[in-house]
Amino acid sequence: MKRFLISMLLFATLAALSYGKVVVKGESNTPFGAYTIEILDQPMMLGGEEMKCYLISYENTPMQAKVFVDEVKGCKNYVVVTDELSVMYTCNGKYFGVNKVGKKYKDAGLRTDDDHLDRVDYFRQKLITQGETAEFDATALIASYFPALID
Repeated sequence: MKRFLISMLLFATLAALSYGKVVVKGESNTPFGAYTIEILDQPMMLGGEEMKCYLISYENTPMQAKVFVDEVKGCKNYVVVTDELSVMYTCNGKYFGVNKVGKKYKDAGLRTDDDHLDRVDYFRQKLITQGETAEFDATALIASYFPALID
């Protein structure tokens, strides 16, 4: 019993230390270069709601993207916010793809600026993958695809 408690304490300590750290690294295949995704320790506020938030950094640009995860009925909206562009990726169990920022987020002060949006890539990303997409995978897809949207 003592070993079990010590093992659980060790596991909890390691889990606590890894929270807020780098989740994944990968290549964006864009001029932005490689990306790093971190999960933020504390939930962030968007539109008066607390949401889980990821931070995406790229090696060749100082721009960082915050990805707010909003869970709604049978769907997850991933609201991507940068200084230049805000968009929303949606996973509804049938597909994962990009959309302009929804009304709920417009009321919070976000909007998709068409002046900074590459419309060709926007329409290419309307359907990235079909079926259910796990949150971890969705965030990695966003890190890879999002830079192509910035015009």
